Amino acid sequence: MKIGFVSAILDGWTFEEMMETAAGMGYQCVEAACWPDGKAERRYAGVSHIDVDNTSHGYVEHIKEISSRTGVAISALAYYPNTMDSNLEKREAAIAHLKKVICFSQKLGVGLVTTFIGREQTKSVEENLETFRQVWPPIIRYAEEHDVKIAVENCPMLFGPEQWPGGQNLFTTPALWRTLFDIIPSRNFGINYDPSHFVWQMMDYIQPIYEFSDRIFHVHYKDIKVYPWKLARVGTMAYPLEYMAPKLPGLGDVDWGRYVSALTDIGYDGFTCVEVEDRAFETDRERILDSLRLSKRYIEQFVQ
Repeated sequence: MKIGFVSAILDGWTFEEMMETAAGMGYQCVEAACWPDGKAERRYAGVSHIDVDNTSHGYVEHIKEISSRTGVAISALAYYPNTMDSNLEKREAAIAHLKKVICFSQKLGVGLVTTFIGREQTKSVEENLETFRQVWPPIIRYAEEHDVKIAVENCPMLFGPEQWPGGQNLFTTPALWRTLFDIIPSRNFGINYDPSHFVWQMMDYIQPIYEFSDRIFHVHYKDIKVYPWKLARVGTMAYPLEYMAPKLPGLGDVDWGRYVSALTDIGYDGFTCVEVEDRAFETDRERILDSLRLSKRYIEQFVQ
């Protein structure tokens, strides 16, 4: 397994600076953020280290050259929008940009895009499954045509009132994964596995690794800390951020030894990326860099 990080935490760094930072810390790969221009609607969105609108041969070769020179691979191109937004204008814009990311992933020879399914947050699961049947088969066919795999992260995108009540990503549980894979059985459609989201949903984050071993295309290292006294006061029906917080690997409740052990059991030897969303490490530029140093140091006791 190769250790990397999600580049969105280095907002404000150029692609070249971001890659040099990764190389200097000994990271082997990065999951490169590829958002379109414009104002971000949430944290960690809107960051773009690769401009997928620039498809010139020179730019594509420049990206490849930087990766080769630094020795840092690009694990995937990352874009996490809501492709099933109830606002059809936003939905179409998200799908259009996602297709650009897919094309660019092919041009780079990366062959992987990490993203969300999306969700109409005020509609039921059943209604969203119907939307999925309309929206996603053409996207996966497009990915197949470009020999690119799609790895969907299992984040519910339900943290506060702006995402209430259903969240903005349908791809949240093993039961729903099975349903979605039955609808689209393509081998280009898989998982970007993040154990932290199972923790605050009070779910087993180990067993699905075995059940969906052939669908895990990419892996995240992000921790979650559930505060029992807060949970006891507000309950699981509260906004999740009222009783939990994202943390660096090792500072939350994920048992990383069991997690990595399960990945080795299934023979996973692909890319694994630290995802930093810990507010305690966002006060300044040096603190952000500390978060990447500390995360790598911790994870290396399990992954070499």
